[in-house]
Amino acid sequence: MTHNTGRRFAIAAGTSTLGLAIANAMGWFSRPAQAAENEKFEVTHTEAEWRKLLDANQFSVLRQEGTERPYTSPLNDEHRAGRFSCAGCALELFSSKTKFDSRTGWPSFWQPLDKAVGEHKDRSFGMTRTEVHCSRCGGHLGHVFDDGPRPTGLRYCMNGVAMKFAPGAA
Repeated sequence: MTHNTGRRFAIAAGTSTLGLAIANAMGWFSRPAQAAENEKFEVTHTEAEWRKLLDANQFSVLRQEGTERPYTSPLNDEHRAGRFSCAGCALELFSSKTKFDSRTGWPSFWQPLDKAVGEHKDRSFGMTRTEVHCSRCGGHLGHVFDDGPRPTGLRYCMNGVAMKFAPGAA
């Protein structure tokens, strides 16, 4: 390695380290549901209990703020009348009356049921979004965006694996 190559490498490495330090300090790599962890929820379990109650995919999304691959959830194509509830605690979250095809690959709704979800800022991955979680157990559900249809203009983009569907009255 020549002197100039080594010097350029050192400068690039230092700049990258500084950039990562700044991003971390700004909270850009924080976990989405970090704020939810500080809230008190009606339904609580230890990590081991959650792992017994949920399958691996549900645990990844609801308890570790993961995201399912788009177009993998059967709930994306669910069009019957009914209610969508939290897979972690069975709280009803959304009515089928507010579901719409957002063409994103995830079940989307323009409004949750009253007092069903909580929200907070998610600054992970170098961007700011609004994370949505179950108000009863704190399970991560997805994110809400302001590009939805009327009447709210919102798009609650939910992970299907985080919910269950019960047909019937919407």
